[in-house]
Amino acid sequence: MTDKSTPNSQSHTVHLEEQLYKYVVHWKWVVLSILISLSIAYFYLRYTITTYGVSSTVLIKSDKKGGSELDAFSELSVFPGSKNSIDNEIAIFQSRSLAERAARKLGMNVSYFVEGMVINTEAYKNSPVNIIFLSKSKNFEESYFQINMTPISDTKFKIQGMNFDAKKVYTYNTVLKSDIGTFVIKKVSNDIEIDKKITIVVAPIKNTAIALSSALKILNAKNTNIISIDMATANEAKAMDFINELVEQYNLDATEDRNIIANNTYTFIKKRLEVISEELEGIDKKSETFKKNNGLTDLISDASLNLNQNSQYRRNVTDISTEISVNGYMAEEVSKATNQDLIPSNILPSSSPAMRLIDEFNNGVLDRKRVLKTSTIANPYIVNLDEKLKWRKAEILKVLSNEGRALRIRQGNLQNQENFFQTKVSMVPTNEMNYKKIDRQQKVKAELYSYLLQKAEQTAIALSVTSPKAKVIDAAFSKGAIGPNRKLIMSVAFVIGLIIPLGILFIIFLLDNKIHTRSDIERISSIPYLGDVPLTKDILEDVTSISRSSVVESFRIILTNLEFMLTNSKKDTAKTIFITSTILKEGKTFVSVNLSRTLALYGKKVLLMGMDLRNPKISDYLDVKSDFGMSNYLSNEKINLEDIIYKQEGYTDFYVLPSGIIPPNPAVLLNSKKVELAFDELKKQFDYIIADTAPVSLVTDTLLLNKYSDMFIYVVRANYIRKNSITIPNSLFKENKLNNLSIVINGVNAKSGYGYGYGYGYGYGYGYGNDGNNKPKNIIERIFNIFRK
Repeated sequence: MTDKSTPNSQSHTVHLEEQLYKYVVHWKWVVLSILISLSIAYFYLRYTITTYGVSSTVLIKSDKKGGSELDAFSELSVFPGSKNSIDNEIAIFQSRSLAERAARKLGMNVSYFVEGMVINTEAYKNSPVNIIFLSKSKNFEESYFQINMTPISDTKFKIQGMNFDAKKVYTYNTVLKSDIGTFVIKKVSNDIEIDKKITIVVAPIKNTAIALSSALKILNAKNTNIISIDMATANEAKAMDFINELVEQYNLDATEDRNIIANNTYTFIKKRLEVISEELEGIDKKSETFKKNNGLTDLISDASLNLNQNSQYRRNVTDISTEISVNGYMAEEVSKATNQDLIPSNILPSSSPAMRLIDEFNNGVLDRKRVLKTSTIANPYIVNLDEKLKWRKAEILKVLSNEGRALRIRQGNLQNQENFFQTKVSMVPTNEMNYKKIDRQQKVKAELYSYLLQKAEQTAIALSVTSPKAKVIDAAFSKGAIGPNRKLIMSVAFVIGLIIPLGILFIIFLLDNKIHTRSDIERISSIPYLGDVPLTKDILEDVTSISRSSVVESFRIILTNLEFMLTNSKKDTAKTIFITSTILKEGKTFVSVNLSRTLALYGKKVLLMGMDLRNPKISDYLDVKSDFGMSNYLSNEKINLEDIIYKQEGYTDFYVLPSGIIPPNPAVLLNSKKVELAFDELKKQFDYIIADTAPVSLVTDTLLLNKYSDMFIYVVRANYIRKNSITIPNSLFKENKLNNLSIVINGVNAKSGYGYGYGYGYGYGYGYGNDGNNKPKNIIERIFNIFRK
């Protein structure tokens, strides 16, 4: 099969792998960052108070029945455009006033906190002590009170705060005085811990209610009257008690509102019964007096058959009279009613059109009272509601007036019919006729009295029998811990621990503009690459025939590559290799010395020349005289080459020609005829001449020596020289100012992540210039050494 991969795709793959390796090589710091981040998250979770979810499900009963004393919570949509009732019920549940009633009933403005190692924990219903107020000041519910009591024995304790003497010792059940009242602290548990502080807080009931109600989250199930009451809290038992009591207080509040109409109706009926009873007693006395005055004992109707015809009309007249009376009573009551008064709702017959209007008026009054609990009369909704109530009242009066007029017309018609037949009994004795009138009045009053008495009984039953507004489907229960989300926090901590070091590395790599590896060179230069030298702490490597250090191996590979670069050089003379760099401190002398020593080990006769007359450094590496060398030879005709060449101990054929003293005119000396004569003579004596020359960006000395070289090694120090500095060797290579130019990277840090995939210099895994024999002696040194690398 044919390999279809292109050089560009291969280069892209290698570049991607190199970028990944730059991060992977720093895995120790990534792991350390993740461990630190996870540790912080662990301790955060360890000392963060757990939040629990508490929930309850409640059905809000719908009031659709009209004209009943039980319509205490009618829907707010009494008039067109009103807000849906369920939203208002949710607002009532979340109101501060309802929360205050529940908190006050449960005494939740008093809290106990037991001291812990890091945080204090609230002791709800399991506090080892209780504070009992024997008397309370007027502003007790608006006051803030906090004391810290510390048990010092089974019977004694100390108190701090609220002007109590911190040094004084108190006993349990002792009466104590404070600005908000007198109280005693009662011990309720024998498990109380000595010297463990207990904080007692009495908060304003208003603040307690706000804190509790703000923690509520109430949602309505779609298209239903079912609501869920949820609460996030650190104390699930306290939250469950509060939610249950909140529902209980809601029902009590609803029952109170519901009984307002019934109470007003009952009061009205009782007053009317008193009036009708007095009127009925008067008629009874009038009947008794009439019989006595006229000597009547038994009034048996002996009217003609016309009286039988007239009996039906008489009954109808009686019924109409009753309805007219009731109509008049209701008109009088409606006329006196204001926007704050409820109108008796079940006095009229159920067939009366005014019944529906009265129900709507009463529901509007209740709505107004409810809204005013949490608002003012300036609320646009109240203003609008007042106008509607005014209009509804006028409409009720109009309907009652029309009904009364119609009843009177009907009464007149019936009366005319009765009178028509009455004329036919004109022969009936006058006393009997008069008594009939009295009897008719008595029947009307008696029927009205019975009617009102029946309504009074119904209203009394309504007052004594009430059903709750909210039906509890699920009493408050705990849903378990909902926060903090341990999995999420640990996951976020892991991600943060991963991102921080990678982010720092990314920024470092992004801002990095220095040369690190062969790939950096090859992206910006076409100069042949000879090899790279690993970073080492030793200025002089132990170059021996058996050495296996990464630095020594790298020089062996460089020498192998040199052979390919020098194939065109003359074979009967020495091969001259000049070494230079861009600036100082790039390691050209280090490379020169170790390259020379490596060649000498191969059995070659090698001369290392110090041709950097301005800043000689060979003496820093080798045991030679630095003040007598090439500069002395070039400036003094009496000095011969033999006088300035030194043989190195430990080597058969390794010689050094140092730079000598620093002359005032290096360029002039290097341009002299004597330099050419020296190289001609030395090439005959040695196999290899290695020349350590001056940096090319600083002076022209090196360029003057180019004609004597077979090749130039351009040393670039990794992690030191900037990428834009490569323009200098690129220019020299392009203009052929340096013969057979090639590049060596010095000081490559194999552990920094920049050397991935380019291990041409053998031995990158050996460490930094040693054979891997120096291992840490103990676990602490080993751990330190991992991150030091």
